[in-house]
Parts: sequence; C-alpha cells; structure tokens
Amino acid sequence: MPIQKEQIVEAEHSSKSSPPMILIVDDETDIVELLELTLARMGMEVRSAMTVNDAKHMLELHHFDLCLTDMRLPDGEGLELVQHIVNSSADLPVAVITAHGTTENAVAALKNGAFDYLAKPVSLQQLRALVKSALNLPPLKSKSSSVFEDEGNMLLGESLPMLQLRSMVEKLSRSQAPVYISGESGSGKELAARSIHAKSARYGKPFVPVNCGAIPENLMESEFFGYKKGAFTGADVDRGGFFLAANGGTLFLDEVADLPLAMQVKLLRAIQEKKVRKLGSTQEEYVDVRIISATHQKLTDRIDDGRFRQDLYYRLNVIELKMPALREMQDDIPLIANTILARLCEASGRTKCSLSKSALEALIQYSFPGNVRELENILERTLALCSDVEIGKEGLQLESFEASSQNVPVAQSETSNIGLPLQDYLDRLEKESIVEALEKTKYNRTAAAKLLGITVRSMRYRIERLGLKDR
Repeated sequence: MPIQKEQIVEAEHSSKSSPPMILIVDDETDIVELLELTLARMGMEVRSAMTVNDAKHMLELHHFDLCLTDMRLPDGEGLELVQHIVNSSADLPVAVITAHGTTENAVAALKNGAFDYLAKPVSLQQLRALVKSALNLPPLKSKSSSVFEDEGNMLLGESLPMLQLRSMVEKLSRSQAPVYISGESGSGKELAARSIHAKSARYGKPFVPVNCGAIPENLMESEFFGYKKGAFTGADVDRGGFFLAANGGTLFLDEVADLPLAMQVKLLRAIQEKKVRKLGSTQEEYVDVRIISATHQKLTDRIDDGRFRQDLYYRLNVIELKMPALREMQDDIPLIANTILARLCEASGRTKCSLSKSALEALIQYSFPGNVRELENILERTLALCSDVEIGKEGLQLESFEASSQNVPVAQSETSNIGLPLQDYLDRLEKESIVEALEKTKYNRTAAAKLLGITVRSMRYRIERLGLKDR
C-alpha cells in the first residue's frame, strides 16, 4: 500500500528529536547555496524549491519550521506564497528576501502576515537572528479566552472590541513587523505592547519602554544610541542606549509624536539599517530590535503640519493596532473594575471589598474620558476615602470626576468654586493654568511646561490626571 502524504506529515510531526527543517524558495543558485551552507552549520535540515508551485508541493509533503522565500520567482510573486502559507499553515513563520531598496515589497509582505524580511545582499548575522527568533515562536493558540494574561498584566473582557483586540494581538505576536498603536490617553497602549512582546518569539528578551516626550532634546541621541567614554563632558564610562538595551527584544516608543525632527531622521536610519552608532564612536553596532510605537495624537495631522516625517511614519505604521476606548466596552466595565479593585486591595493589604450593583451601574454610565487609567484612579481614591466592605455609588464620588473632565471658562470659575471640596478647587485652578499655558504656546508642551516652571514629565502627568484633551 503506497504511503499517503498525510502519513508523511504525521511522521515528521512525531519526530521531535529531528533538527528543524527550513524551506528555501529562490531561483538564484548562489543565494540558495549560501543559505543552505549557513543553515546547515546551525544544525538545520534544508529543502529548497525554485518556484511557487514547487514550494506549495513541498509544503504538502513535509512539515517545515520556517520558510524563506524570494519575492520574485519564475512563476509568480513570493507574496502569493506568503498568503498561501498564512491561509493554510498559520503556525508556519515565513520570511521574505527582497532586493536592496525595494522595502515596499517587504512592507506589503509584513502586512499580509510575513514573520520578517531580509534584504539582499543577505547579512548572515541578520539571517541567524531571524532564524533563531522564528524557531523560538510559542505555539499558536486556537482561540482567545476572556482573560488574556502576560506577566501579571491583563487584557480583560468579552465585548466585541476586546475580542477583536486580543485576536489582533495574537496575530501581531507572530510577526516581527513594526506596530503602531493608536488610541486615547489611558486606553492601555503600553499594556497591548507588552502583551505582543510577551506572546512573541522575543518573550525572554528585554522590553524597553521609552516616553519620547519626557527626554530633553539635547539628550535624545545619547539616550537612544548610547555614548563612548569621553564623548562629552561627564561621559566617564561607556554607556549603551535604549536600542542596545532592547537588543534581541522590543523597543516601545510611547508618545512618538513628540520626537523632534532632527531625532526622527536618526531614528529612521537606525530602523532601516538595523545599526546604531554611539556618540564618540566611529563604528556602528548591529541591533536586533522590534519597534512598537504609540501616541494618542493623530500622526497624519502632524505630517500635514510638517512636524513628523512621512517616511518615518510609513516605517513605524506597518501595521496599526487601534485601542478601543473604555466607553466602547461598557459590558466589560464590571469585570475590569472588580479586577482592578481586587489588585488594589491586595497591594494595600486591605480586606477584599466589592462594588455594589448601583456602583457598577454608575460606572457603566460614566463616560471615562481618561479610560482605564481614570477608572483605576477613581477606584484608588475610593479605597482611600471609603472603608466599607461593599462600596456603593456614593463612595465613588463620580460627580467630582465629571466636573473635572470639562473645561470651565476662567470667567465663570470664581463664582462656581464656592462650596467645592479643597482638592477639586485646587484641581480646577491647576487645570485653568495648564490650559492657559498651552494656548499661549500653541499647544507646545515643552514651552508650556517652561512657562509654568515644571518639567515636561510633570506636565504630561498633570494633563493625564486632570483628563485634559489635546487640541
């Protein structure tokens, strides 16, 4: 009885001790020989095909752990093979090989589900890093649960926006593509970035978050790329920057819209070349870093205003992940609120408490301009002021948060301050001062912070705490 294709695949799946098998799809024999030799030295078993059809046939006969395909093949495009693999073998990572200078093909492949790409001439260092990352991918889960937990962080909920978000995070975790996370302030952009990292092949490597708006402009280059001893006054030792700290892992650029134009140029080159040069050094160092960026601002508006480079935008925004606002997930609010409340009680050593039905209904009806971060602030303040085991609607004091989320004209504020609690009165004065400074400086946060005599970091914190919105 002849052996069936299914039997061959099953036999190869069951052979756990066999070396990883790589499929190379390319019609240039010198490239194939180079890849075969390099991969064989890494202990891999290699098979090769010259056309799309041959590759599809090989995929039917064997179980592969990675596929490397050229973008231009005699009978079609490598993109066709990428789509075929994504549709039929979602757990098989596929990387594309592109000609130098044709990165638009690589971006198209990444958007269609490719794991990563290599540019010709192929760098063996980048090849080895890519293969190791691809083989380190965790198994693909068949479906999402209501609790999506990574290293103590959770994306909770069963609403449609949350289910879609978790599904997208699962897909993005199986790629090396740069991700741009958009969404309102407080919606959990860093949490989503951490979730992508924790479920990816880079999960054992560093996750380095960087608040781009909190770094002084004159320190940006040294903070991002590091410096050599003696590069400037005070540089007593060699220091690696954010890129080198995140080597092998993920670099999360929060509030990337706040990067000055001069730094945007240097960041673009580092992303394109995958190399960085320390201040005071004459040599570049290779870095293997996945970039995830985020901002609550509209980058397209910044491009139109000439404050953000379009070429950098296309490099960062290969795949966009949109964070839903909390008010779009009203059904999830009870679960999220109770989870946060339990965590806060445990952290403070307080006896576990709960929210009454009326309190949960009030939270569901609240608009949450500050999203999950505001929900956490409300519950933290409630625990500090309320000692009840079951917290009622009155204990939440949502009316004061409603009042502070609306801009009050200065002319009306003096008469409306009468009878306000002290903290609310101070918050209102602080809000009016910040709004006035922002308007005077045309919403330049750095200039507004200088006008108020505070740091940019402090300015950002106060804007978020008070629920102020950018123009």
